[in-house]
Amino acid sequence: MTKLAQWYNDIENENIKSFRIVMNTISLNYQGILNYFDNRSTNASTESFNAKIKAFRAQLRGVRNKEFFLFRVSRIYA
Repeated sequence: MTKLAQWYNDIENENIKSFRIVMNTISLNYQGILNYFDNRSTNASTESFNAKIKAFRAQLRGVRNKEFFLFRVSRIYA
């Protein structure tokens, strides 16, 4: 945590414009970033599941009945 804070302060003091976006992203997500280094946990399984749902939705070419869609997703991927 201290190394991340030190890096953030160093970049802020340098006033490099291209790093402003990176700094904002890190400041918004620092807890998740630090959680990875503490517990080695990521959201990769969630991202994978979201990709599967998007692929399934693309196969159907749209969703008309939300209840049936959720039923199918739960049967296929549960």
